[in-house]
Amino acid sequence: MAKRNFLPKSLLGQMLLAVALALLVAQGISAFLQYRNAEQRREVFAANSLAFQLVTEARFDIRPRDRRDPNTRVRGRWQRLQIERTAEQPVHAGETRDTEREEMLHSILLDQGLEPAELVVVTREVANDPYVMNQLQGSERTEWGRGQMLVAGLLRRGETEWTVARWPLAGPDPRQLGWLIGQTLLLYIILVGGLAWLLRRITRPIAALTKRIEHFGGSRELGGQLEPSGPDDTRRLIVAHNAMEARIAALLDEKDVMLGAIGHDLKTPLAALRVRIESVEDPGERAKMARSIEDITRSLDDILSLARVGRPTDPLERTDMSALLAQVVEEYEDMGEPVELADTQRIALPVRATWLRRALRNLIGNAVRYGDRARVSLSREALHAVIRIEDDGPGIPEGDIARLMEPFARGESSRNRETGGAGLGLTLAKAIAEQHGGTVVLRNREGASGLIAELRLPLD
Repeated sequence: MAKRNFLPKSLLGQMLLAVALALLVAQGISAFLQYRNAEQRREVFAANSLAFQLVTEARFDIRPRDRRDPNTRVRGRWQRLQIERTAEQPVHAGETRDTEREEMLHSILLDQGLEPAELVVVTREVANDPYVMNQLQGSERTEWGRGQMLVAGLLRRGETEWTVARWPLAGPDPRQLGWLIGQTLLLYIILVGGLAWLLRRITRPIAALTKRIEHFGGSRELGGQLEPSGPDDTRRLIVAHNAMEARIAALLDEKDVMLGAIGHDLKTPLAALRVRIESVEDPGERAKMARSIEDITRSLDDILSLARVGRPTDPLERTDMSALLAQVVEEYEDMGEPVELADTQRIALPVRATWLRRALRNLIGNAVRYGDRARVSLSREALHAVIRIEDDGPGIPEGDIARLMEPFARGESSRNRETGGAGLGLTLAKAIAEQHGGTVVLRNREGASGLIAELRLPLD
């Protein structure tokens, strides 16, 4: 089963996806660093606030929290709590000292000229702090008793009482997240939008050039060449392609003129020879001469057909492939040839029926000539219609299969029409298949003697 590829197929889509992913990673890293900086600033601010209270023994201000957002404290009302002086250890049972914050606070106090005899810092739920809760009255306990606070205890040298300061722990500012999201969206709009415009300017002429190449490959028509557009490199590419098209078209025209002249110059004397051999008295010699002329004529027809296959004049017509196969097989059956029509499926494809019949006749003729009989079938496999011709012959050595698809290549050295002719049948069948976007594949039968020729055509 084929794996699904969810990546965009176009250059524009892949470039935009790459930039969007890179921007997402960069913005993620930036957001993490900004969040970390904000956390560090909050930690430093909290430590300095605790240090200020411990040094000056100022009152501790605690503001009520917003009912809609517990992490936000409302303005206008607060509770002032005096610094606590107590002989008891500030750390309650079950609490763990925060050594990192202790080191930070210790450093700040030393900078202020105060060297503690002992210093402790813990994180505590506001509701679990008796000193704070005793200062609050009624509903204030419920309103203010949410969240956590830092509790710092300082024991000065020569004293027996602890100085205890408190500072509420504020959570991350929700506005910061909104700012980061807004910043990301703005960057996406500016960078991705600008890049999309630039890439479209680059890829639009490339896409047009691709369509032009596809059209020229099928029709060989010079009409409709592109005007250079886009960046300078793309313009130069289009100019070079137009020049190449003109040169190819000129060469093809020269080839057609040359082949037409050759066909005319050869067929005329061949026709005269057919008339002259009638004067030969020996019937055997006359028959040999007639066969030789017929061989030359057929070889010439194959050569001219191979030259014309790249420039078809007849249009594509939707054709029932099973009916077309039945017609070709019926021709051989009428001639008494051992050709059998096996299983077929009803498949309709846009093809040039005349050319396709020529390819099928070549493949079936080879099967009958070299493999004694031919079995023809049609099936639908994945995205292709597969015409399969099997024979019962000796097959072909694996190393010779590719060579036999070349012009004038044969499995044995003679040029006798009885043993295979000029060696253009497979080449012509391959060219016709490629004209329809398909292929011809030869392979030996597995577990039995014989050869399988497959003509594979793409489905709509």
